[in-house]
Amino acid sequence: MRLINSIIVIIVLAMTQQALTQQSYEKILFCYGDLYPEKTTGYDLVVLEPIHFSAQDVTVFKNNNKKVLAYISLGEVNEAARHYEALKGFTLGKNDIWNSHVLDIANQETRAALHTLIAAHIEGKGFDGIFIDNIDNYTQWGPTPKKLAALVEFLSEVKLRFRESVILQNAGLLIMQDTAPYIDAVAVESVATDYNFSTNHYRLRAKKDFKSRLDNVLTVKKQYQKPILLIEYANSKKLTKEVTKRLAGCKLPFVVAQIDLQTVPKSYE
Repeated sequence: MRLINSIIVIIVLAMTQQALTQQSYEKILFCYGDLYPEKTTGYDLVVLEPIHFSAQDVTVFKNNNKKVLAYISLGEVNEAARHYEALKGFTLGKNDIWNSHVLDIANQETRAALHTLIAAHIEGKGFDGIFIDNIDNYTQWGPTPKKLAALVEFLSEVKLRFRESVILQNAGLLIMQDTAPYIDAVAVESVATDYNFSTNHYRLRAKKDFKSRLDNVLTVKKQYQKPILLIEYANSKKLTKEVTKRLAGCKLPFVVAQIDLQTVPKSYE
């Protein structure tokens, strides 16, 4: 009986993921600042910082848009986050760029806090799923590659509990072979653009580097059959137009916004 139940769960999970991967995300909004829910309409995908919104707000967002996801980092915790105090004793280092601390996802207290947070977003507030950030922390170039197995185990737990919810992974293409069974789509930042954090300068990425990155994204998309969307950064109409022109033929949905993602991009206003 246990074997039959396990097979049924696997089949249902596979069918759910197939349905989700067939969805189209053409008009996209990532905004971590506060918004008027009733004024945010017509998007295929909206990603929000859930701390700003009540369950009633989320209902309004969902009525006016196709999918509404809650932001959560599975790699770091910002000092301003509500769950920072509960986790700060278990962190592994600091990311000074974002004033955040590296999570130990193998730690049981950390996992429990993250599970509680995800449940609050999906079951409590009614989000359609989650946008999981800082997944590249678990690649060979990140601070916690040895925690990859723990991340995968955590993702499997989340997906089994919330089988009909969307899990949108940010970055981490190098570990897609591990995460792909448990996620529904992928976001990739800065393929066409190359924001300089040291000088706070917005710019286009060099053509050769852009082509290499785009080719890699398209290869991953074909290999894993997951929707991929791009997040690009610009602070002027001129740069936004250049990014749009550069990505016009790549057949990937994309959004162009400012680096902090605190407001609705001007190109959408």
